[in-house]
Amino acid sequence: MKLYLYFLLNCCFSDSMRMHKNILVLGAGRSASVLISYLLKQAEQYAWKITVADVALQQAQAQVSNHPCGEALLFSIHDATNAPGVIAQADVVISLLPAHLHPLVASLCLTAGKPLLTASYVSDEMKLFDTEARQKNILLLNECGLDPGIDHMSAMQVMDRIRQAGGELTSFESFTGGLIAPETDPLNPWRYKFTWNPRNVVMAGQGTAKFIQDNHFKYVPYQQLFLRTTPVHVPGFGDYEGYANRDSLKYQRTYQLENIQTLVRGTLRNKGFCSAWNVLVQLGCCDDSYKMENVNTMTHAGFVQSFLSGLHPAVEEICQRFQVLPDGEEIKRLVWSGLFSEEPVGLDAGTPAQVLEHILNKRWRLSPGDKDFIVMWHRFKYLQKGKVKQVEAYLTATGSNEVQTAMAQTVGLPLGIAAKLLVQGKLKATGVVIPVTPEFYEPILAELATFGIALKETEA
Repeated sequence: MKLYLYFLLNCCFSDSMRMHKNILVLGAGRSASVLISYLLKQAEQYAWKITVADVALQQAQAQVSNHPCGEALLFSIHDATNAPGVIAQADVVISLLPAHLHPLVASLCLTAGKPLLTASYVSDEMKLFDTEARQKNILLLNECGLDPGIDHMSAMQVMDRIRQAGGELTSFESFTGGLIAPETDPLNPWRYKFTWNPRNVVMAGQGTAKFIQDNHFKYVPYQQLFLRTTPVHVPGFGDYEGYANRDSLKYQRTYQLENIQTLVRGTLRNKGFCSAWNVLVQLGCCDDSYKMENVNTMTHAGFVQSFLSGLHPAVEEICQRFQVLPDGEEIKRLVWSGLFSEEPVGLDAGTPAQVLEHILNKRWRLSPGDKDFIVMWHRFKYLQKGKVKQVEAYLTATGSNEVQTAMAQTVGLPLGIAAKLLVQGKLKATGVVIPVTPEFYEPILAELATFGIALKETEA
């Protein structure tokens, strides 16, 4: 009893006995579960305070779960009265808010002189903070999750090793996917469920993918993206397909690959996913640019029919338009998703993308006991002493359940480890950066390996 009281006093949050360090986590959704659990364990060891802030106080409270070193707060980044004070009281801020809100968080962090960590891509708006952050010696670390994040760090570790051994890189390909474990929902023909933000999945690939292939710049528009896939084989796990993701070209300088012949980063899916998803893309179901009419009375079948001529039954017309078979894998996936059923959509209004997300979420939401599955794959080609060599590397992770997911683990742990390193004074970088230098990747990857998250390599 005395030991427990001593521990409780050391985790006291009163002004007179304030914790040594306060790590603030903004956002308490399911994806935050592993990050917060990790930080609370560290707080026990180092006498830190972990503050979890969310617009839904109950969510924050559930994540803290009455831990003596944790505190839950009702918080909105748009609350100009409260938000600056909450951030000012933190020593490190981790934002799991939607990516478009990160610049607002960054602005408040710079005003308060606090470092910020996110797992999101560096936006053009975020880049504008670089000069001020450097002047103030403040770290604004982005892309420190899974993809982007572990992909950067694991790739740079291998590439730096190749360079140090005198190798010259000629090709780098990298694909990552959040899928479902083989034992999860075995009748699901997509082999996929929503393990992250469903909207991001439905909107994936919009815009033009940019990469280098065999010394040629390639630009793949959205309407072609899911037709142009790369086959990927992962030893012991099988065959997958990858499609190019966003702008790979912007990492050419970051990865120090100015003379590279092939550079492509992409998203990994199980075989057959892309051809079925392409049907939805070509129909217009993923369009987010306008609101549909009469959504409140629409059925799933009515949603699909709104993109067809109506001269033939929906399945027949889709088969004709896309040259697929009535009993083919594409139709099987669409049928399984309930897209031809007379079930009401259940929304009052929405864009095509919003309606599709709502329909898919009925079948693609993780159910109790479901386990997700992460696959990351890299291929490096290089010249060394006149010989062509190749390294293939892969990483996998399986979730424990529908809450403690592999996605939450592989996104949350890098952020948590980076926060610990920062609080301990082991990270010296400032400005708007991503974790591509040894200062970041060596300690973060080393600790991830203790959780079983590490690349396995084969060389030819």
